[in-house]
Amino acid sequence: MRNRALLRATLACLALSGCGAPEPIPIGFIGGLSDRNSDNGQSGQNGVILAIEQFNRAGGVGGRIVELISRDDAQNKDTAAKSANELVAAKVEAVIGPFTSSMAEVIVPITGQAGIFQVSPTITSMAFYGKDDNLFRINRTTRDNARDYAGVMTGRGQRKIAVAYDIRNRNFTESWLNEFRAAVEADGGSVLIAEAYESSPEVNFEKVVQAMVASKPDSLFFISGALDVARLAQQARKQAPKLPIGASEWASTEQLVDLGGTVVEGLLIVQNYNHEDQSARFREFSEAYFKRFQRNPGYSSVSAYDAAIVVLTALKNRKPSESMKAAALRSGPYQGLQQEISFDANGDTPRKVFFTEIRDGRYVQLK
Repeated sequence: MRNRALLRATLACLALSGCGAPEPIPIGFIGGLSDRNSDNGQSGQNGVILAIEQFNRAGGVGGRIVELISRDDAQNKDTAAKSANELVAAKVEAVIGPFTSSMAEVIVPITGQAGIFQVSPTITSMAFYGKDDNLFRINRTTRDNARDYAGVMTGRGQRKIAVAYDIRNRNFTESWLNEFRAAVEADGGSVLIAEAYESSPEVNFEKVVQAMVASKPDSLFFISGALDVARLAQQARKQAPKLPIGASEWASTEQLVDLGGTVVEGLLIVQNYNHEDQSARFREFSEAYFKRFQRNPGYSSVSAYDAAIVVLTALKNRKPSESMKAAALRSGPYQGLQQEISFDANGDTPRKVFFTEIRDGRYVQLK
């Protein structure tokens, strides 16, 4: 009898898919973890890892933990497509990423066709705005940022602007440039030259800046990642040391200050979070982030943590047979690290930004 009872218990256990811990819930991550400008993807991955670890320690989803499956897009279309298809094959419940608009062009159609809910922490191109699809965005648009930059720069008397932009992330940089040009012209200024280049170790940044300076501008502006902005700034300081310099939000990582050193002093750049925030919530996040990764958080880690909050909250609140997108729309607004996150029906959200200058090796907020 005892053996029969044991057998019945064993069979019942097997019928309930095993007596061990329940299967984890897979969540995908995709971003640039290698190659140029990988600082954005790596910092973003760190933000997601921290959010998931905290979520799991708090009990996960009814006792089920969340498992992160990370893939690299390497800022390469073929790699991005392969990685996106791998996440689809892994049957992830949602994807956090990508971090650049050029990679989103490749990845979003693949995940979208599979019906996978996706939240990008940082993409801003107008190509992804106002679309009724499975993509939600934590960031504001290139139009919002470019218009604000134009207002600040022309307000400083910078009305003849020379621009360099990286066509390796063309979807973002051309969108940003078009919106910036229109806004500068509306303010009575002009973009004298827009010098295109494709980011690589072989780019001759001396010639890029020579072309910019030859247009006789009153300021130089770079729509590029942090690594390239540091090299462009170096040439700007050699060829036109008195000209003001600025860069789009794409470059506003902690790595920019480390890479640029003195040549990026005075550079104008916007950030989509307040790094001077002394609130208990943000301080606790910053301390936990530093303890876990031995570095300070940057804009992509803050945005990615916010994106993870959205995904994890929707996952926890989802009703049986409800899609992740429906659960995400129903579960908002969300309290992000610093700002409330409220999506419209298309998954777009406003976001407050903060203009800064690099002074004495750190970002200093403009008052």
